Amino acid sequence: MKDRRPDPKHRMRPFRYAVLALAALVVLSLGFALIPAEKPVPAEPPFSERARAAALSAVLEMRTAGLALASADTSQSTALGPVVTLLTIQARALLAPASGSPSAPTEASPPPAAATPSADAGPQNTAELVRALAVSGTARLKDAETADGGMARLLAGTGTAQLLAAAQLASAAGVPVPPEAAGPGTEVQATAQPASPCPSPPARAAAPAPAVSSPAALAAAVSAEQQAVYGYQAALPRLAPADAGPASEFLGAHKELAAAAVERLRLACGTEVPQQPGYVLDPGFLAAPAAALGRLEAATVVAYGDLVAAAQGQDRKWALAALRSAAARTLRWGADPGPVPGLTLDAGQLPGLPAGDGLAAGPRPSSSVAS
Repeated sequence: MKDRRPDPKHRMRPFRYAVLALAALVVLSLGFALIPAEKPVPAEPPFSERARAAALSAVLEMRTAGLALASADTSQSTALGPVVTLLTIQARALLAPASGSPSAPTEASPPPAAATPSADAGPQNTAELVRALAVSGTARLKDAETADGGMARLLAGTGTAQLLAAAQLASAAGVPVPPEAAGPGTEVQATAQPASPCPSPPARAAAPAPAVSSPAALAAAVSAEQQAVYGYQAALPRLAPADAGPASEFLGAHKELAAAAVERLRLACGTEVPQQPGYVLDPGFLAAPAAALGRLEAATVVAYGDLVAAAQGQDRKWALAALRSAAARTLRWGADPGPVPGLTLDAGQLPGLPAGDGLAAGPRPSSSVAS
């Protein structure tokens, strides 16, 4: 009888299968490891950041155009110099991270790639630069309607100053003033949207309250308007005839603004601001009433800048219109509303512009828009 021992070839067959399977697994694993995984689509930046980037891009483009125009035509350098200075400060302010107070030392955030202007882009003459200032200013004010509080104030002041600069440059260069920059007038929305009944006692907020609440900012606006009304009433009899007409018109505007601010404060459940019988005027008020009115108007600009940052919805839109008209009145009396009206800036504390492509060239920035 034959001895039926297993064939060695049959005994090796399962081992071979295991080795082959293991080799295949190793190859597949290496293949998957070497194939790079698809990068996730980056999340879209928040609206406020996109608005800041768009504002920075427009400012850098207009600044580059202003520098080129001033170099090509020295006769225009006097008119273009203040515009370039303004755009330089605004660009530095927009480089800072979104905050309510860019005047504090901050680490500069690099401008987006889209913010680097090309040599052939932008306005090619003074009239086009005037138009670009007006378009940009209008867009910044529109974005300020929905941006976050601190960024809304920065955008609002940036847009307001650009509209003022467009009108000034058009007048100096003898080119048409765009309709957007022709002036906001004195009209404002006098009525506020109805609000729900005010809670009594005041409801506790679930989250920490902002640094300046909307009612507090509205109350400050009421106080500023009441003081402006008093100041105009005291200045009117002492103004030159050429200034009396505009002052009378501005007095009426301040009375309407004060009434509208009182009504909005009531609907916001804020504490009523009592009407003061009088205010202490500056020592030189009666001697130079026009200059004093400029200082009063500058105070209302700051109040409306705070309100833009604190308010939302219709209150913010109202504050934006009031901010623009206050800045225009400030300029009318020879005062400086600043490079970003409604926001106090220390140019020395702002981040510098990046070197290269001529961005850091140009006149040394100052705090004056209309220097």
